[in-house]
This record gives sequence, C-alpha cells and structure tokens, in this order.
Amino acid sequence: MDSTENLGLIATHLGLDLLAVTLLTFGVFHPRHRRRELVPAYVALNVALFAVVAALGSVGNDGGLALGFGLFGVLSIVRLRSDAVQHQEVAYYFTTLVLGLLCGLPGLGLGVAAGLAGILLLVMYVADHPRLYARERRAVVTLDVVHRDTGALRADLARRLGEPLRWTVQEVDYVRDLMVVDVRYREPQARPGRPGSDGAADIAWEPAAAGNCARVAVTATAVNGPAR
Repeated sequence: MDSTENLGLIATHLGLDLLAVTLLTFGVFHPRHRRRELVPAYVALNVALFAVVAALGSVGNDGGLALGFGLFGVLSIVRLRSDAVQHQEVAYYFTTLVLGLLCGLPGLGLGVAAGLAGILLLVMYVADHPRLYARERRAVVTLDVVHRDTGALRADLARRLGEPLRWTVQEVDYVRDLMVVDVRYREPQARPGRPGSDGAADIAWEPAAAGNCARVAVTATAVNGPAR
C-alpha cells in the first residue's frame, strides 16, 4: 500500500512538472525566441532531473549526498559565457532545472510545489516579455573607418542604428582601416513611411532570426543606415 501511494504521489508530481515545463517551453520560450533545438534540451533536462530527484528522495537520508553531487554536476554543464546560447536562454535552462527539482522533491507538498512553479513561470513570462525594453538591441558592427574620437563614434553609431547606450571596441585595424564595435542601442521610434516607400515604417534594421543580438556589417559610405 505504501509503495502504491508513493507511486501515485510521484505520478502527481510528474504531471505537475510536465505541465510546468510545457507551459515554459511551448508557451513562453519557443513563441518568443524560435530556438527549436533548445526545446528538447529544456524538456529532457527537466524530466531527467525530476527522475533523479524523485529516485534519490525515495531512498531517504542515504541519497542526500548523492543528490547534492548530482545537482553540482548538472549545474556545471550549463555554460554562462557562450555565443551560441544567450543569457536569457541560460535563464530558461536554470528555470527548467529548478522546476524539475521542486516537482521532484517527494517531501514537498503538491500545493507548495505548484505555487512555487507558478511563481517561476510568472517571473519568466514577465522578465522576458517582448514589450519590456522592446526597442533595446545589441549588434556587433564592423565599420570601415577608425574613429579616434568617442563623440564621432557615438554620432556614427547613432546615425546608423539608433541611440547608443553602451559599446565596446573589440578590434581596431589601421591596415584595413576598420573597427569592430559591440554596441547596445535603442532603436528609433517608428515613423510614417517616406514618400515612395509604400507606407513602410522607417525603423532600424534587425534580422528576425537574430533576436536581440545581431551581427551587422556596415560601411562608412552608407548614408541611409546599415547595409543589408
């Protein structure tokens, strides 16, 4: 009877975990970031951690040390500094990990686990909402001119992209007369289309697939904005 009740409790917590990770990945992450390859990674990490925590939790005190080392190993595989995985995607990694941990703990009541999971989902929904800092962007820009003056560089970036918020000069090449700048900027507000532009809004360029981090190559002779 005890084993049957234990299996029923694990099944209930598993249902909560699957519901939470489904809402996170298919309801929040994928519609906003369109990184299909990360969806199975999030789901697999969540369910695998749930299984490990549930199994070690049923062992009792003997599984506490193994659980701690296991969580340390899982956390060590998530790299915080990576160009392929952005920081907001790392946040989803940790959220799926914590969801699996919360829902997998057998000693944690179902109501408490559901409440904490709901808080996590709400925080991620709000913190990564598209309307939050919607006009702020990041781009790696290659200019075919070397600006020796900070004011001139700011004016050039503002003319091409928008209001520069912060930038870092990554490379200066006096032989080829170019510089590479990692810039965070605020897009100008959309304006009515100019005559002959078919009413299209005149906004800063950014590829849809790049999200908030685009790599742009522009030239100093481009008067109307960055080259496409």
